Amino acid sequence: MEPAYVQKVEKAINGLNLPEDFKWYKPGFGFTCKARDIGLEAYVNCLEIHSYMCPFSVFYGYSNYCNCPARVRVLKELQK
Repeated sequence: MEPAYVQKVEKAINGLNLPEDFKWYKPGFGFTCKARDIGLEAYVNCLEIHSYMCPFSVFYGYSNYCNCPARVRVLKELQK
């Protein structure tokens, strides 16, 4: 990953706590999961095949959503 991208990610999640065993975020690298902003304030669309393994995954309708505060904030901040 580019250092500038990693710095933006680190800045966006500053102050948010992630679970210690949260395998979808690597310090110094960023998020390893795929997600897309869909315009909701507290959710993003999870694009992972095995999203059911994530504690932040929410299935609704025919889609999986992520309500991880850090993941949502990073996507919102990086799209500005």
